[in-house]
Amino acid sequence: MTATVSFTIDSPLGPRTATVAHERKGAGEPLLLLHGIGHHLQAWHPVTGILAATHDVIAVDLPGFGASGPLPAGVPYDLSTVVRALGALCSALGVEHPHVAGNSLGGLLALEMGRVGLARSVTALSPAGFWTEGERRYAFTALRALRAGARALPRPALERLSRSAPGRAALTGTIYAHPAHRSPQAVVAETLALREATGFEATLAAGGSVRFTEDVPDVPVTIAWGSRDRLLLRRQGVRAKYTVPGARLVRLPDCGHVPMNDDPALVTRVILDTTHSTCPAHDSDTASSSAQAPAHPTAERP
Repeated sequence: MTATVSFTIDSPLGPRTATVAHERKGAGEPLLLLHGIGHHLQAWHPVTGILAATHDVIAVDLPGFGASGPLPAGVPYDLSTVVRALGALCSALGVEHPHVAGNSLGGLLALEMGRVGLARSVTALSPAGFWTEGERRYAFTALRALRAGARALPRPALERLSRSAPGRAALTGTIYAHPAHRSPQAVVAETLALREATGFEATLAAGGSVRFTEDVPDVPVTIAWGSRDRLLLRRQGVRAKYTVPGARLVRLPDCGHVPMNDDPALVTRVILDTTHSTCPAHDSDTASSSAQAPAHPTAERP
C-alpha cells in the first residue's frame, strides 16, 4: 500500500517541506529503490516480493514523479538537492544508511548517495551520467518524444493500444526489451505517470550538464547494463567501470533500459549479491530466497 511522508530539506532557498509517496514491505536491512525519469515506484514491483524476503524494502516515487508532490517552488531538481532530499526522506522514515538500488536517473542518484556517504551499498542499473554529449542528446530527445506521445494520446486510445502486444511495444518498446511481458494495466499506469510527471522538464533541464566523474570508494558498488538497452547504450557501462574502478560491472543479457520487468530473477540476484556482500551472515538466506535467480550474472571486463 502506498503511503506518504513529509520532511524538511535543505535547499538553496533555505529549509523547505517536501512530500513523497512510498511503499514499504519486508524486514531486514533497509533497501531503498529509486526509479528513472518519468517512471514511478511500480517499476520495481516485479522484484520487490523476493527482495522483501530479506530486506526492509522502500520503493519511492521521486519528487515530481508518480504520486509524489513536486519539490517546493523554486527548489531545483539538481543532483545534490535531490540527494539531500532522499537523505532527509530516509531520516523521516527512521532509516540510516540503506542499501540503494536505482535505475537510470535512480541509478545516478544511488551512486551519488554512495559517494556522499548516505548508502551502505549501491546497485545502479543503466545509470545516467556516463554519456557523451551526443549520447545525452539522443537519450533526452527520445525521452521528450515519449513524453509528447504520452501527453497527446487520449485515454481510450491508450487503453486500446495496451491490450495488444504490438500496442504495448509501441508504447514502451524504448525502455523494455520485452514490452509484451508488461501487463496492459501496468502500461496504462506508467504512460499516465509519464504524462503527469510534474518534475519531468525540470529534471531534464538540470541533467543537461550532469556527468558522474568521481569514484565511490567506500561502499560495494555494482553497475549493471542491459544488453538491449536502447536509451542509454551499453558502452556507457564501460565508462562507468573506469570511473568507479572498484565496481562490479555486470551484463544483463536480453534486458532493456528498465530490466526489472525483462528479467526479474536476474535483477533480484544482482541486487542481493550486492547487498549481501556487506553482510556475509546473510549468504545462506540469499541462496534460499532467490532460488529462481541465475546463480552467476555475467560479469564484464572494461
